[in-house]
Amino acid sequence: MIVVSGLSKSFASERGTVHVLREIDLEIRAGERVAVVGMSGAGKTTLMHLLGGLDRPTQGKVEFEGKDIFRYSVPELDAFRNRSIGFVFQFHQLLPEFTALENVMMPARIGRIPLSEARERAEHLLNAVGLQHRLEHKPGQLSGGEQQRVAIARALVMGPRLLLADEPTGNLDSTTAEDIVQLLDHMHSEYNLTMVLVTHNQKLAAGMDRVIHMEDGLLNGS
Repeated sequence: MIVVSGLSKSFASERGTVHVLREIDLEIRAGERVAVVGMSGAGKTTLMHLLGGLDRPTQGKVEFEGKDIFRYSVPELDAFRNRSIGFVFQFHQLLPEFTALENVMMPARIGRIPLSEARERAEHLLNAVGLQHRLEHKPGQLSGGEQQRVAIARALVMGPRLLLADEPTGNLDSTTAEDIVQLLDHMHSEYNLTMVLVTHNQKLAAGMDRVIHMEDGLLNGS
């Protein structure tokens, strides 16, 4: 599903060039669950951003189902992300002025899905993550675990084929983190997802199909 070739990312600093990723080659099969682990600063989040087209590499390419995503124009890449990739972040990134339902509907509205269909999709997903009683609550009225469930529902509302999650349990207590681990596993099966997760949670990583270790911008797979 995803083929990464010679992927590098660097930037200039006062002390010279900083190499964040170094000519990474990686293949991810459709339906696979991959955990990316490593120390802070190893390049995990940068890799995630490049896989999702949120940033552009210094060199190399990311092919999604045979197409190099960085050959898309900016509008084409935006549309590709909206319809094909779901993102879950450590700090939820929910819009505080909108309800749970409105937050989940947002990608669908950006994708020009009719209002009634966007609402139906959002309600279905919030029910699937156990928040059918929280539709009209705003993020400030939800617990950390509930906010992350909203974020997962939002990531899935466009029916993406790929879910990218950056430390999805990193800001949660152990009990809530376990709930989120189980939910992600269920969503993977229910929605036929391919998942790539950056995590420090060893239990979450151990439950994946494959664990890739990052160090100094390089990968070591297992």
